[in-house]
Amino acid sequence: MELPVVNSQNEKVGSIDVSDTVFGGRVKTDLIHQSVVRANAAERRGTHATKNRAAVSGSGKKPWRQKGTGRARAGEIRNPLWRKGGTVFGPQPRSYEFKVPLKVEKGALRAALTQKLRDGAVTVVDALAVGEIKTKAAAEMLKRLGIDGKTLLVDVKPEDKLSLSVRNIEGVRILPSNRISARDVMDTRRVVMTRAALEKLQEALG
Repeated sequence: MELPVVNSQNEKVGSIDVSDTVFGGRVKTDLIHQSVVRANAAERRGTHATKNRAAVSGSGKKPWRQKGTGRARAGEIRNPLWRKGGTVFGPQPRSYEFKVPLKVEKGALRAALTQKLRDGAVTVVDALAVGEIKTKAAAEMLKRLGIDGKTLLVDVKPEDKLSLSVRNIEGVRILPSNRISARDVMDTRRVVMTRAALEKLQEALG
């Protein structure tokens, strides 16, 4: 497969060969699902907490003697069976993060990029840069490229000026090529990457 390479003015300046061995196979949606679930789980805060009988306020004194009152025996007012008592097996702070094999992550990213390539949602540019730190300059560059809505910009090492310029544009993210995941690719309408970034990804995913 051959993709055109354009400049910031959306003028064709060359082309790049996309390896069919890397991006020409079946789109394995099960791998994408595993990668997305892992990424979502890693971002869960897990700060939920309930008070057990040790943490709830109240005396530890026995309310009444064990026998002779006619009432049920009780050891403390913090008993989970009582109103305002402790919670049994309630949620406690924890991490939801889990790992999947590196092969699965690479396969998921390969599948996600393959799907975007087949949908015609990938634009390859010779460079991603702006002359000054200005949101307007970045917005105009994207407009010239025919890009709107949720967009992922990918470069080997994103330029600082561009990173600062796009951070206020809603729906636009910029990431280095070695940090993108299947979730990043699937959670966007368009992917704009530099020729160097695509070459690096082909090398890493091959």
